[in-house]
Amino acid sequence: RGTGGRGWRGGEAEGSRGERLREVWGRLRGAGGKEFLQIVKESQQQHGLRHGDFQRYRGYCSRRLRRLRKTLNFKMGNRHKFTGKKVTEEILSDNRYLLLILMDAERAWSYAMQLKQEANTEPRKRFHLLSRLRKAVKHAEELERLCESNRVDAKTKLEAQAYMAYLTGMLRFEHQEWKAAMEAFNKCKTIYEKLANAFTEEQAVLYNQRVEEISPNIRYCAYNIGDQSAMNELMQMRLRSGGTEGLLAEKLEALITQTRAKQAATMSEVEWRGRTVPVKIDKVRIFLLGLADNEAAIVQAENEETKERLFESLLSECRDAIQAVREDLKPDQKQREHSLEGDSGKVSNIQYLHSYLTYIKLSTAIKRNESMAKSLQKALLQQQRSEEDGKRTARPQDLIQKKTNNTTLYKMEKCFFIAQSYVLVKKWSEALVLYERVLKYAGEVQSGAGAFTNSLKELPDVQDLITQVNAEKYSLQAAAILDANDNHETESPSQVKDGKPLSERFETFCLDPSLVSKQVSLVHFPPGFQPIPCKPLFFDLALNHVAFPPLEDKVEQKAKSGLTGYIKGIFGFKS
Repeated sequence: RGTGGRGWRGGEAEGSRGERLREVWGRLRGAGGKEFLQIVKESQQQHGLRHGDFQRYRGYCSRRLRRLRKTLNFKMGNRHKFTGKKVTEEILSDNRYLLLILMDAERAWSYAMQLKQEANTEPRKRFHLLSRLRKAVKHAEELERLCESNRVDAKTKLEAQAYMAYLTGMLRFEHQEWKAAMEAFNKCKTIYEKLANAFTEEQAVLYNQRVEEISPNIRYCAYNIGDQSAMNELMQMRLRSGGTEGLLAEKLEALITQTRAKQAATMSEVEWRGRTVPVKIDKVRIFLLGLADNEAAIVQAENEETKERLFESLLSECRDAIQAVREDLKPDQKQREHSLEGDSGKVSNIQYLHSYLTYIKLSTAIKRNESMAKSLQKALLQQQRSEEDGKRTARPQDLIQKKTNNTTLYKMEKCFFIAQSYVLVKKWSEALVLYERVLKYAGEVQSGAGAFTNSLKELPDVQDLITQVNAEKYSLQAAAILDANDNHETESPSQVKDGKPLSERFETFCLDPSLVSKQVSLVHFPPGFQPIPCKPLFFDLALNHVAFPPLEDKVEQKAKSGLTGYIKGIFGFKS
């Protein structure tokens, strides 16, 4: 079974047939000519790593190893005894022997990445993680040694060296040996850059992708060695779409927090609305120190997806800071109540800090909603674009939840998009009422424009919205009339369906498409209740008032019996 093969036998049938067919077809096409990086990337994308499922990819590597050993007759003994075999240069006539070692390294690497995910909750698994990475490096070293043979071309040799350098860099990175990790990553980057320049653009895509993956790792190692300029480059990478991925993502966030913590030691107070408040909580210091950087990063974001991700990160940090302040508020509740009474209602510093953080949270949430609403509104204006790449186009309903600010302007826009959503389902009267409400709010905004002089610069033109609503009203009224006429014309006697089952309308001809469907209505089932007469009840009321005649003279009197009668009875004599 090999390392990690345990526990996979029960589920290996799933997808194994398709995997074998693809491998056979690959051999027919000459799949042995593929580069190592191409084989690795295709396998990873097709077997779990597209969704970060390292366990699934590890199972695929185990199954493929077993199939390769069976095909090459390179089995490690039998069920009862293990016999180790090594790939040597003498048997490299078939390039699938190199694929054996590559899959061994990939299996060990995927197991290490799986343990890395689990080590967040179980720290002891980190030791197993390092062991698996060392195993992957050992297989990569063997692959590089075998590729030094004269039977292997120069391109494959460079691929093996780059693969070896990549796994070595990851192992040193986990050991926090920054200098050695940086040297290994730089070697890997140099080889892939040379390979990318030596071949066509289509072949160079994979090499350039790998270079982009390891570049943040190099910057991170450089920062830990002492290069302060690398921090700025890492922050710029964080602003890119999707941010950094893989091994570096968690460490970069921890590095930013650590850097801010060092700078927060010099921060002691903050000023808001003319009042200076001391800041003694470290988590709040770190958040306030990075607030300006986060806001600047949001402004510099390249696309809406990155901007939304940065907004969510900022809100998460703000919630953590507010929670830290709340925990600090609980122990001295009585003391603060006493101080409030003595200071004639003056708000304490910790309460004022809590209010300031709450203000930041609410204002950031409003900015996020505005940004998301603007992006959705742009998508609504470009609905001519069909659904490409499986993405759903924006709908008016998506904007309803975004326009939640309690102001007249946002009430106006919220009503407008609710009205548009009603138009889509042909609820003409509801949409018309909401359009009238939009015009009402628009009039209020225009009448009070003096109060919004500073904020109207960033708001959409209200007059344009009024013009659009008037046009929508006329088109809505026309659509309602046409829809009513269409409904009247289509309701012919031969097509009217009143919902009755077939058993109740034998005398009426009706075109009912449901009769040939799976949900045909033949009878009411279960049948409805019907009134039926009850069993009659008789009450003899006259019996209590009837006087019956005496019957003593007609009743036979029983003879009195004594001792004589008893004796006669014994001997059988009758009177």
